[in-house]
Amino acid sequence: MATNITAPRLGMAVADATIIEWKAKEGNWVEKGQIILVVETEKIRSDVESPESGFIHIIMPEGNTAPVGTLIAQLAATKEELAELQKQPVPAAPTPAAVREAPRVEAAPPKEAVAVGAEERIKITPVARKMAEEHGIDITKVVGTGPGGRITRDDIEKAIAEKAAVPKVEAMPAAEVVAGRRVKSSKPLKGMRKAIAEHMMRSLAVSAQLTTMGEIDATEMVKLRQDLVEQESVLGTRVTYTDIFVLALAKALKMHPEVNASLIENEIKVWEDINVGVAVALEDGLIVPVIKNADKKSLVEISKTVRELVEKARARKLTPDEVTGGTFTLTNVGALGGGYTFETAIINQPESAILRTGAIVERPVVRNGQIVIRPIMTYSLTYDHRLVDGAVAARFMVDLIRLLEKPSLLLA
Repeated sequence: MATNITAPRLGMAVADATIIEWKAKEGNWVEKGQIILVVETEKIRSDVESPESGFIHIIMPEGNTAPVGTLIAQLAATKEELAELQKQPVPAAPTPAAVREAPRVEAAPPKEAVAVGAEERIKITPVARKMAEEHGIDITKVVGTGPGGRITRDDIEKAIAEKAAVPKVEAMPAAEVVAGRRVKSSKPLKGMRKAIAEHMMRSLAVSAQLTTMGEIDATEMVKLRQDLVEQESVLGTRVTYTDIFVLALAKALKMHPEVNASLIENEIKVWEDINVGVAVALEDGLIVPVIKNADKKSLVEISKTVRELVEKARARKLTPDEVTGGTFTLTNVGALGGGYTFETAIINQPESAILRTGAIVERPVVRNGQIVIRPIMTYSLTYDHRLVDGAVAARFMVDLIRLLEKPSLLLA
């Protein structure tokens, strides 16, 4: 009997996954434990291993999004069984409710396939359907010669040959014009970019966000960081400003637990754990890996953890556990440059606040009645006014700034 491969559950709140790449091709023999598929949720990409050894029959092609538990491929023990699977139409996808806790089961003979976008149900074998998609064949215009009018591979090959025989007329594509403006390129809002868009809009819709902004004198922090960089070989890590911010935030959150909280179903939940998320910029968006129990880690431990998570984020190898459970988020844009700037960050729900830190820039300031040049860093704290009052946010920032301007307190 064939073994089913279903869309995996990658996190407690994840309902579906997009098929990014099949590492194995149709009909290939794969070994148990071999990576056969790359899937993407709104947050991460994950490799999927083969549950058994066998010949793979791909049911759902790349680019499709499948609810958890949806049948996406099957494994045949023999080539004869593979051939039988390839003759069968694609099974209809189950509803999310039906597959919420669906276990892996042995394959049952699937029913007829449904052609996406067609006005009626069209019988077609999986191989023929995939060939039609690859060659741009409209299956609603193909007459099936298989049993019961099913469209077969031979029917699609014939349609491909007929299409190739039609003379092509080369023409310059007309530029798309929208409201009087020519479009240079277009791409669908999907994957991580779509998830970010929806998450940000929801955050603004469900919380009362207010931002307080100011400056931090980074003189002592710069000196501390330079000293720590010189001790890189001894410490076993190259400490960054982000590492220092995480340590300072962990201490400040411990002093002000009301900021380390969330409003969930009309209850303010103050979290015992202090888990600081660090925003990491990627080519197609950003992701926020979480430093768990940051208040219980030393600066060196935080530095090593941050480095490991950032590397995994950029390699698309974060696990669901590494991007969930945050209680406060830091987004440090200082490394990107931009000079002396302020910006409003959007809260990472369901947290109560987010801190945005800018670049460290030399600026004239007044100290003891004298104008001097100091390295100054801007900050923006966005907080949810439903559970954090302005006075609470101000006291939190006073203590955080004190820790950053006198970083010896961090190491005490």
